[in-house]
Amino acid sequence: MANTEIAVELKGITKRFPGIVANDSISFQLRKGEIHALLGENGAGKSTLMNILFGLYQPDEGHIEMYGEPVVIQNARQAIQLGIGMVHQHFKLVQPFTVTENIILGKETVKGIRLNRAEAVKRVGELSKRYGLAVEPEARVEDISVGMQQRVEILKALYRGAEILIFDEPTAVLTPQEIVELLAVMKRLAAEGKSIILITHKLKEIMQVADRVTVIRRGKVVDSLDVNETNPDDLAERMVGRNVRFDIHKEPTTPGNPVLELRDVICKNQEGRAVLDGINLSVRAGEIVGIAGVDGNGQTELAEIIAGLRKIASGTVMLDGRNMTNSRPREMTRAGLGHVPEDRHKHGLVLDFSMAENLVLQSYNQRPFARRGFLKREAINRHAEKLIDAFDVRTPSIHTAARALSGGNQQKGIIARETEREPKLLIAAQPTRGLDIGAIEFVHTQLVESRNRGNAVLLVSFELDEILRLSDRIAVIYEGRIVGELLPQHTNDRELGLMMAGSLVKEGGSA
Repeated sequence: MANTEIAVELKGITKRFPGIVANDSISFQLRKGEIHALLGENGAGKSTLMNILFGLYQPDEGHIEMYGEPVVIQNARQAIQLGIGMVHQHFKLVQPFTVTENIILGKETVKGIRLNRAEAVKRVGELSKRYGLAVEPEARVEDISVGMQQRVEILKALYRGAEILIFDEPTAVLTPQEIVELLAVMKRLAAEGKSIILITHKLKEIMQVADRVTVIRRGKVVDSLDVNETNPDDLAERMVGRNVRFDIHKEPTTPGNPVLELRDVICKNQEGRAVLDGINLSVRAGEIVGIAGVDGNGQTELAEIIAGLRKIASGTVMLDGRNMTNSRPREMTRAGLGHVPEDRHKHGLVLDFSMAENLVLQSYNQRPFARRGFLKREAINRHAEKLIDAFDVRTPSIHTAARALSGGNQQKGIIARETEREPKLLIAAQPTRGLDIGAIEFVHTQLVESRNRGNAVLLVSFELDEILRLSDRIAVIYEGRIVGELLPQHTNDRELGLMMAGSLVKEGGSA
């Protein structure tokens, strides 16, 4: 007789890719009405396992059972028909379409041969209200916040009748307030009998919301246990296989001369609205300045104007005493800029290039990597081997394409390339987004060591813990303005949160 308490069971799942075993005979059980966290480092095999459950990959060995009955899931359409929904880390939405159009796409309500828009909007509104997922049905996806886009993804799955929901790193792009809302939504869904798999490496969120947790390390299950039987330190050690330091050791610093100076910088978007409105900011040698703010308040534009990826309307950008206003990215690099970009796929890597090629993107045309216009492959390969070893970038080969690596290892590669050049100013924009605790510890150590060597570091992050832990000074940005400057030892996340929401301004606090 089928065990109806078990909604999904994966038995002995093995999945191989060239040069790597992503899943090595993994068994996993999801009970009906529970939130089950799948915890592991980047590259541990979490997403691969869930892509098999959602029909995006086929297992080489093993099988899947749902409610005690064997099933074969050949594709995502079949998974959806079986009641499985997946909220991907990188949203699968059509940007020019409205919220409602995205939710009903492929499962449209029709009246004759016409789309019954009124009925669709009504059904979306009912679902939205039932699960506390506030959306604007007629708004275009390209005009709404990241948090609302994620709610659209969840509603899309629920609209299709999903009873089993897979959340892949769902809080990676959310603000602290949006994370609280999402966790509450998950609890409501579970209370209604939905079964949820939460792929994450954020230990605090697992402790807050999950019933059980399965830890995966290097493709194998380490353990499955009830959350009330464990703690963050224990989970971190199971996940990484060693003791992990949550607090970074940071010696007091005596900053030197300003390396970056922004004076009265105004930057406008395509509609002519000021997204940076009179920014004054300095970062000195040997210090980390953290930029705290809610997504969409100008942080992205701030990093991009310094990196040369975006033009300013007025003001001055000084780098190491030189006027570099509206200079191109290559000119900024040559002047001493290192950039760990917010979007590692768009601005950090050429995904189809090998890791060896990606590690010389900034210097491939210089000695020792080139001579008389020809690349010197041996020198490029030696350089790659040195950095991959030093920065523990886990890749089958230096010739493996960047897109084949996990997000954490892609990020390690970018940080290796940017810090190895010893830039005078290092911009680190969302440097730990989507990374596991071991990779976060590594990234934090690299940023502090760069600062200790006398370099200036500008840290842009939505993670308040990260801002408070790493920064020597904190500048808070709200609606394109710096609304205050604080010392981390003299503030807390509540005060920062009020400033980020525009409810509190520190006078005289231009960073």
